[in-house]
Formats: sequence, C-alpha cells, structure tokens
Amino acid sequence: MSTFVALLRAVNVSGVKLTMAELRSTLEALGLTDVQTYVQSGNVVFDATEDDPAAHTSVIQSAITAAFGLDVKVLVIGAADLARIARTNPFLDAGADLRTLHATFLFEPVTEEAFAALEPPAREGEQFALGEQLVYLHLPHGYGRSKLSNAYFERTLRTPATTRNWRTVTTLVELSSPHA
Repeated sequence: MSTFVALLRAVNVSGVKLTMAELRSTLEALGLTDVQTYVQSGNVVFDATEDDPAAHTSVIQSAITAAFGLDVKVLVIGAADLARIARTNPFLDAGADLRTLHATFLFEPVTEEAFAALEPPAREGEQFALGEQLVYLHLPHGYGRSKLSNAYFERTLRTPATTRNWRTVTTLVELSSPHA
C-alpha cells in the first residue's frame, strides 16, 4: 500500500464547484482507501495498491469528469516525494518567513534552460527557484500582490500548474506521512 497526494487545479475557484465530501466518495468508489481532503481547494491524501502516480492521475481525472461533468486537471504525487519537496525548499535555509512561501506544482516537467530563459515580472524581494516539477516561491509582499502567479507560470512555461501556500504543503506532508 502506498500513500499519495492529489492536487486538483482550480477547484472551488473560477466557478468550478466540487464538494470535498462528494470527491471523497467518488475516490473511495475507485478503490482508494483512507481518503482525506484538506481545505476546499482540492487537496486529497489517499492510499492505494497501485504505485504509479500517473495511473492515479488519469483515473481520478476521468472519475471527476464522469461523476461531475468537470474537466479538472489532477496531479498526483507520492507522499515520500512531497516530503522531499518540502525538505528541499531553498528558501527555508535562508530563514524566510513561512507565510511568504508557496509552491507552484507543474503538471509537466520543464527544462532548466526553459526556466532560466524566463523574464519574470518579480517585485523587489521576490524570489523563485525551480525544483522537481515545481517552482518554489518566496513572496514577501504576498501571493495576491505578486505577478509570479499560477497563470504567469502556466503561460510562460506552457504547462498547467497549481499553486499551494506553504502551510498547505506542510499540512499535506503531515497528513500523508503516517503512511509514508
């Protein structure tokens, strides 16, 4: 049995409504176990016998479309991988205020060359770094005031993405770690 975290893109924002209770029921009907959701923005922790995150991504995305008629992008990450992502945030060693940290998870990998070619509209003090299929963000002025948004990275890196604040990332690590 392996533990995974599913991140749903743009759920309960922009008019895409999906209750977490209905989502849990739908995923349990797929045979996933110990299904837990965190906040209303589409964060799910679950256990499964299948070890392939890509297989879970496809099955969950199809189930959401079939059950709710919604075209929701899903990214599934292994619990151990998410814990490693959280440990290797380069802004933690610099002593950044955890409230200023975010992670933009990319649905497709990007090359370091493509990332280095970005000309971001960052404000003074804002920083970002490429991780394993994600962008670490340090936004001391707040996410809502930054132009380093999910839409910016989707547009410039040409891949769907979903952003979580650092509290959500660490909570998902905690929820998935008893099983990892």
